This record gives sequence, C-alpha cells and structure tokens, in this order.
Amino acid sequence: MVVSKKSFWAVSSGFLALTGMVLSGLDSHQIAIANPLKNQPAPRLIAQRINPLTIVFSSRSDSTDLQNKANNVAAFLSKEIGIPVKAQIGDETAAVEALRANRADVAFLSSRPALKAEQLANSRLYLAEVRKNYSGRYTYNSIFVVPNNSQLKSKNSPKATLEQLRGKTMAFTSPTSGSGFIFPVSELVKQGFVPNRDRLESFFGKISYGGNYSKALDAVVRGQADVAVVSEYALFPPYLAAENRDKVRILHKISGVPAHGIAIDDDVPVVTREKLINALLKLNKSENNQLLSSLYNSTELVRIDHNRHLRPVREALKNVGME
Repeated sequence: MVVSKKSFWAVSSGFLALTGMVLSGLDSHQIAIANPLKNQPAPRLIAQRINPLTIVFSSRSDSTDLQNKANNVAAFLSKEIGIPVKAQIGDETAAVEALRANRADVAFLSSRPALKAEQLANSRLYLAEVRKNYSGRYTYNSIFVVPNNSQLKSKNSPKATLEQLRGKTMAFTSPTSGSGFIFPVSELVKQGFVPNRDRLESFFGKISYGGNYSKALDAVVRGQADVAVVSEYALFPPYLAAENRDKVRILHKISGVPAHGIAIDDDVPVVTREKLINALLKLNKSENNQLLSSLYNSTELVRIDHNRHLRPVREALKNVGME
C-alpha cells in the first residue's frame, strides 16, 4: 500500500496522541519511541526512514551545469533542516506534474506555471527571486524593443505609443511567455487595439514567434521584425550579445511582471515548510550567496504573498483570453 506524505504525517500524529508517547526531533533520522506500558523492558530505538524532500530546479536558457549547482544547494538545505534533500532538473511543465503526482515537494517556477501548480497540486509560492536587473526588485518589466534607428517613438501615453505598431511586423517570444506575450497582449487589449489573443492579425501586419528571448531580439537586430517583446533582463547576455545592445532600444515598458519564485506543496508539514523557507533565506547571506546566484543569477530571495504576487498575471491572462 502506498501512503502519501500527508497520510504519513496524519497517521503518525494520531498514533502519538493515542498512546501518549513523546516524540522529539521529528525531522531527524532516528526517532525514539518510549514504551507506554509499565514493568516492561527499557525503550528501544526504532529506525524510522524519513522521505527526502525533492526540489525541482527548472531548466532555463541562462542556466548552465544546473544539476551540480542544484546538488550543492540541496546539500546546504539538507544540512540546515536535518532532512535529506534531493535535487532534480526539469522544465516547468514537468515540475508542475511532479508536484501534482507527489513526486516532488518544492519547485522553482515562473508565474503562469505557479498558477498551474496551485490549481493541480494546491502548491503555493512562498518566496520570490530578486535580480539586479529587475526594475521592481521582485517584479520586472515586459518591454517592446525596436531597432535603434526605428522611426517608432515613445509618445506621451501608452495608447499613442502602441498605435504606431498597427500594421507592423511583431516578434513575440512564445505564446506561453509572460513578458514575451501575455503581458504585452494584455496591454493591447486594455488599450482597445484587439479584443483578445485570437485577433492579433487584425492589428499587426505580420506575427512571428522566436521561441525564446534571443531569437525574438535577433529578428529585430536583423531587420526581420519592426518590434519584439521580451523581459527587460533579456537586453543583457546571454540573451543579447553585448555588441548588439546599442542596435536596439526600448519603445514601451509594462511594469509589474511577477518574478520567478519557489512553490511548496501543501503536503509538506508546516514545521518542515518553515524550516525550509528559513534555510532558503540563509542563501541571502554573503557566505552562502554564491550558491543562490549560481543557479539563475538571482541575488536574493524574499517572502511573498502568493495571491498578491500572482494577481497581475491572473488579470493579464483574463484580458488575453487564456484563463
């Protein structure tokens, strides 16, 4: 019979309550159980295997040698919380599925997959990543980028600025990208240019999807697109080569895109979850920070409220017609 994590903790707690036994060091590898019957032999130690916490570190285009770096973070966390921590690498779709199937307890996720993890696994974001090139600390900008010599100019209102894109060639990042599709299309809907994502062809002359930030930007650099939409941090290597930085400029910004974060499954007991969060926050300390920054170039982790952090992407998805 397979017992879920939640059932294990519930049964264990109930058993202890019924017998009146004292449990100490719940997160240790050895649990001492005292015999409640009098005039019996001295208590003995029963080895109780504690399932490791499994963390999925999502693969990203700017991450290299991720498995080794994730293993180092897992080793640090294991030492801090006294529970084995296992690091797995996978894309965000696989990470959400692992949470749903109870094959993972924690995952690094961007905002839309985090909503999926909430829906399918009742997981929630507890921490968000901070980067030096995020305008809002743990939020960032979605940006419309044009060639530096483009005749398109930033106007005194979003509507006036974006009106210039009518009939132009647009390079989106991908149909699932937050900053490279969802937020910019939501802005076009709010300004009244299109009713939803299905009517983009009625506004633009031609649409393409680069598949990632680098290819969307490359279309602008090569003159294959009049404008591209990407995250603000995509204007730096490895997404945009340093020699191409002066070939493009920002036409329009959309602020408040939620940063990537760390989702924890609801099966993780509250005490263990708090230990894990506190251990992750220790990665902010100077002596540990290289472990964090080596993963995704993040400089800090901050506590967030799940609903407040993800509210902008919920609204954008509604505007776009992708609820």
